[in-house]
Amino acid sequence: MESVQATKQRFGIIGNDPKLNRAVEKSIQVAPTDISVLVTGESGVGKESIPKIIHSLSHRKHGKYIAVNCGAIPEGTIDSELFGHEKGAFTGATQTRSGYFEVADGGTIFLDEVGELPLTTQVRLLRVLENGEFIKVGSSKVQKTDVRIVAATNVNMFEAIKKERFREDLYYRLSTVEILLPPLRERKDDIHLLFRKFASDFATKYKMPTIRLSDEAVILLEKYHWSGNIRQLRNIAEQISVLEQNRAITAASLHGYLPNMGNNLPAVISSDKKESNFSNEREILYKVLFDMKSDLNDLKKLTMELMQNGNNQQVQKDNEGLIQKIYQEKEETHFEKPVRKPTSEVLEIQSQNTIQRTEDDKYHFAEEIEEEETLSLHDKELELIKKSLERHRGKRKAAAEELGISERTLYRKIKQYDL
Repeated sequence: MESVQATKQRFGIIGNDPKLNRAVEKSIQVAPTDISVLVTGESGVGKESIPKIIHSLSHRKHGKYIAVNCGAIPEGTIDSELFGHEKGAFTGATQTRSGYFEVADGGTIFLDEVGELPLTTQVRLLRVLENGEFIKVGSSKVQKTDVRIVAATNVNMFEAIKKERFREDLYYRLSTVEILLPPLRERKDDIHLLFRKFASDFATKYKMPTIRLSDEAVILLEKYHWSGNIRQLRNIAEQISVLEQNRAITAASLHGYLPNMGNNLPAVISSDKKESNFSNEREILYKVLFDMKSDLNDLKKLTMELMQNGNNQQVQKDNEGLIQKIYQEKEETHFEKPVRKPTSEVLEIQSQNTIQRTEDDKYHFAEEIEEEETLSLHDKELELIKKSLERHRGKRKAAAEELGISERTLYRKIKQYDL
C-alpha cells in the first residue's frame, strides 16, 4: 500500500495537518474496493484531489475517469448528460447520445456538488448505485453499467434532507465511506507552506522574483479566516506576485489584499444561505406592522376613555405622546401621509368613528407593506446579481460563490431577469 507522504507528493497535496493526512489515508484504504465515497468539506478545500487518488490506486485505474460538476449543468439537460438520450427524445435531440455513465463503464465518475442534483435525477442515480441500471432519456430499454461513484459536496446534507431537497436513501448509498477535508483556518501550520508554494509557482509562471513574507505578515496570514480556503489563498498569492513591486511583503502590504479583515466569524455552509440575505428585511417590515397594530389598539382604548369620561383636556394631555408617535411611525415607514390635524381634532374624529377606522387603517398599512416588500426584495436581488457579475467580469461560477448560490440557480436568475 502506498504511503500517505508518497501519495501527497504524487498528487501535489501540500500540508502536514493530521486531519488532512487522515483524509488521504482513508482514500488509500478505500481505493482497492468498489464502495461509494462521499467527500465533504467547504468550497475551495481541494475535494477534487480525493477522487483522483481513489481512481489511480484502484483496479479501475486503466478505465475512464470523468469529473462532472452537477451544479454547472442546467436542470433540464442534466439527465441527458448523465444517462444519455435517444434521437427525438426532446427538442434539439437530433441524434442518439451516450451519457457519462455509459462512456465511463469500467471506470470512475466523480460527481462534484452532488447536493445540487434535482430530485428526479437523484431517483435515477439511486437506481445506478443499487443495481447498475439506467435508462436513456426517451428510451424504454434498460442498460447496465459498471461504474465506481465518488461524490463531493459542500452542502450540509442533513439540513438538505430535512428540507426534502436531497433523498435520505441516496445519501446513505453515496456515503458508505465519508471523507472530510478540513477548512484552511483549521490548518494553521499549513497556510504559510501553501502560500510559499503558490508564490514559487507564480514566480516561475510570470518570470519574476519570488515574493517573501515578513514575520509579521506570516502571523497576519495565519490569523485570517480564509472563508474561500485554498482557492482564496492561491488567488491572493497571485495578486501579490503580479502587483507588488517590492518582493519583500510586509504586514501592512498584505493587509490590503485581505478582504473583511475584521470578520473572524466562522463561515457557515447552509442550503439557506441564498435566502438569508433577504429575510432580515421581511422581519423588520413585519415588526413595524405589529408595532403599529399595538399602537392602534392603544389609541382605541384612549378614544373609549374619552367617550366614557368626557374629560377631553386631561385625556388629551395624558396621551399626547402616543398620538405623536403614531403619526411619526406612519411617516418614517413611507406609508401614505395623513393630513396633520390638531390633537383635539384627532380626538374628536377618533371618538366618532374609532373602531371602523382602526380596522381599515390596519389592513391598509399591511397591504402597503406587502407591496413595498415585494418591490424591495426583487430590486435588491437584481442589484446584487448585477454587481456580482460586474465584479467578476461575467464569470458565473465566481459570482455564484460570492452570492452563496449554485451556478445553476444563478443561470436561472440571469434568464429570469434577462441579464
